[in-house]
Amino acid sequence: MSSTNKEFRSHAEADLDTTDQDEWDMQRLGKAQQLKRNFRFYSILGFTTTLMATWESILLTSTYGLTDGGRAGMVYVYIGSFVGFFAAVISMAEIASVSPTSAGQYHWVSEFGPPRAQRFLSYLTGWLSVLGWQAAFASICFLCGTLIQGLLVFNYSGDTGYVYNFHSWHGTLLTIAIAAVGTLVNTYGAKFLPPLEGVILFLHLGGFVAVLATLWGMSSGTVPDHAVWKEFSNSGGWSSMGLACLVGQLTPIFSWTGPDAATHMAEEVQNASFVIPWCMVSTALVNGGLGFIILVTLLYNMGPIADVLAPASGFSFLPAVHHATGSIAATNGVAAIILIMEVCSAISILATASRQTFAFARDNALPFSNALAHINKRTQIPVTSVLVSTIITVLLSLINIGSSAAFNAIASVMIAALFTTYILSIGAFIRARRLPGGIPPSRFSLGWLGMPINCFAVAWLCFSIIFTFFPTASNPTPVDMNWSILVFGVVVIFAIIQYLVHGRRIYEAPVTQVRKTD
Repeated sequence: MSSTNKEFRSHAEADLDTTDQDEWDMQRLGKAQQLKRNFRFYSILGFTTTLMATWESILLTSTYGLTDGGRAGMVYVYIGSFVGFFAAVISMAEIASVSPTSAGQYHWVSEFGPPRAQRFLSYLTGWLSVLGWQAAFASICFLCGTLIQGLLVFNYSGDTGYVYNFHSWHGTLLTIAIAAVGTLVNTYGAKFLPPLEGVILFLHLGGFVAVLATLWGMSSGTVPDHAVWKEFSNSGGWSSMGLACLVGQLTPIFSWTGPDAATHMAEEVQNASFVIPWCMVSTALVNGGLGFIILVTLLYNMGPIADVLAPASGFSFLPAVHHATGSIAATNGVAAIILIMEVCSAISILATASRQTFAFARDNALPFSNALAHINKRTQIPVTSVLVSTIITVLLSLINIGSSAAFNAIASVMIAALFTTYILSIGAFIRARRLPGGIPPSRFSLGWLGMPINCFAVAWLCFSIIFTFFPTASNPTPVDMNWSILVFGVVVIFAIIQYLVHGRRIYEAPVTQVRKTD
């Protein structure tokens, strides 16, 4: 390389805020540094903790756990699920330290998977990850929109002078509005996103303290200890209490989905091979702790389970908080905090979805890959991928006008899709561990515990993914049926057909670009 080219390269990389380790990692992965590395540890920690929004989601999705398992079921399922979830997180953290790339799981499957199958499995993983994150953005926007509707129902019903009439198209318009907010922040406000995430982290922690203080400080009385730790319930009508609790694990699973988000931002994080894994671990510990505390607080102060199930608003936490505080104003305040944090989560999810789309397009795996992989020179982000992600959410939200069940099936498929990518990537890493050369060195290592932790993580993921396809009740109506298994099957078939028609001819598997190092 000439001295002129070296000088140009050094200036370009300086403008992108790369470290020597970042440059080495990108060279090993065979990728050019295109994105500015403007995230540091605390900003990316704010990004991931608020994206997962665990304590907020525990309240929002508490209906599932209260229906299937009850108070005690929610406590023990949360603890058990966290053990399995944490094993998956630290497994992926080690892989992310070896290969810190926005491609994430599909790159890992390509690099560490069996040679004969790695190209197809990588392509399938990439499609599942892209579609999973697109569904995640649609899901969170819809959740925010229906929460606003739920608040209107909660405030304007019964003895009030005005009664709000719930319409599906209202939810669709609100979903589009939330998506528009996320898009504006991720485009026009892109350069402010890292410092904004630091502020959002403060709001995430401050909001937790405010809600916790409200529930305990204004509590009208708590249930006995045995009600929280020993009383199970099976309102879903399952054949056994154990099965009911397993079905109810959807509450914690939904609250923890997305630990790979930091990985998809890796090429925008300085010192990524060190920061990303520790960010993933820190996020799991912080959110896991906050989620457990808010869960126990809710269970002690919510009153009788029968009084909060099947609420008119659609959200059990609203009557639960109202029972605890005896105040509509306090309930609205708690809901407002949760709504704000979920909108912040939508901002982070859109960023993640667009980066995963950008990375997959960069490997020529998507239709119109050149456009989707384009980096805007002014903003230094994949603007086209951001806009396409928003358009997909808008189109999906229109389905809600005709059938909320159909939309919920599409939105809920994110869990199955992302969990499948976790299984494939950790499984590929287990294979790499057994090879004579072992795995490449990393700055975050599980050492000799890596193999048993990886195997346990895959076992838990395979077990838990089964119950994400279950409906809430054992005898559901067509409206209440969980159709995500059907949508997931369609997604997998579509990805296979897409590979046969398009992918096998032009898909550039990441492993072909990885440079072997000692």
